[in-house]
Amino acid sequence: MSLPSIFAHLRAHGIEPTKALGQNFLTDLNITHKIVRAAGPLTGHTLIEVGPGPGGLSRAALEAGAEQLVAIEQDQRLQGLLAEISAAYPAFTVHFGDALDMDVTQLGPAPRRVLANLPYNIATPLILGWLKQWHSDETAFASLTLMFQKEVADRLTARPRTKAYGRLSVMAQWICEVRAVFDLPRYLFLPPPKITSTVVHFTRRPSISGDFAQMEKTVAAAFSQRRKTLKKAMKSAFPHIEALLQDLGIPTTSRAEELSLEEFVKLAQALK
Repeated sequence: MSLPSIFAHLRAHGIEPTKALGQNFLTDLNITHKIVRAAGPLTGHTLIEVGPGPGGLSRAALEAGAEQLVAIEQDQRLQGLLAEISAAYPAFTVHFGDALDMDVTQLGPAPRRVLANLPYNIATPLILGWLKQWHSDETAFASLTLMFQKEVADRLTARPRTKAYGRLSVMAQWICEVRAVFDLPRYLFLPPPKITSTVVHFTRRPSISGDFAQMEKTVAAAFSQRRKTLKKAMKSAFPHIEALLQDLGIPTTSRAEELSLEEFVKLAQALK
């Protein structure tokens, strides 16, 4: 079965992107192939895609040799269009529902790669959920290759003592090696978003020290009032924080954005 262009396929089904679902469709197949290449080898992997939309990334992955591609799509309007891609590529299956309510590791066997042009309105909760899974199970994913608005990508990759460095930076980099691969200008999308997007690639660190819930609580308290010193920002959650900072050799006048990843790990372990 021959498939039309992405634009023609959307027109044939009378579908336009919906703002309520955070939809910005990627329609340039040259770009989708570039993103698929960034994900790494597909042979022998279950590929999971969140929010395939009209299937631009899906097609590129299938053309690149994906042996099992499982997609999660919330927009029921896309059923007919995606069914036509499944008919052309039997390796492609779609589950309709909300990705926030699904355990994607149940969609296919390991090793799994996740590939997604994430809707902006669910990107952060999705990545935090996947990081938690990956922390407890090193086989949960082989990699994540995800598109975010550039502001979120900058937070994920930020270093200490920068404005973008925060809770998301620490949690992501504690569990993963996080690398911004390339930017995608707004004109590549339908409709063009107001911001630039960035492709980010995640691989799990071979060794992770500490408890996820404790680390999350520590980092959340530290950045809860980022203009204040740690001893003030964290005192309500951890009344003994000042003495503990002194024991760890961390100046009590430090702010959260000044702490390295290693210092956050030590702090979280000491606060147990």
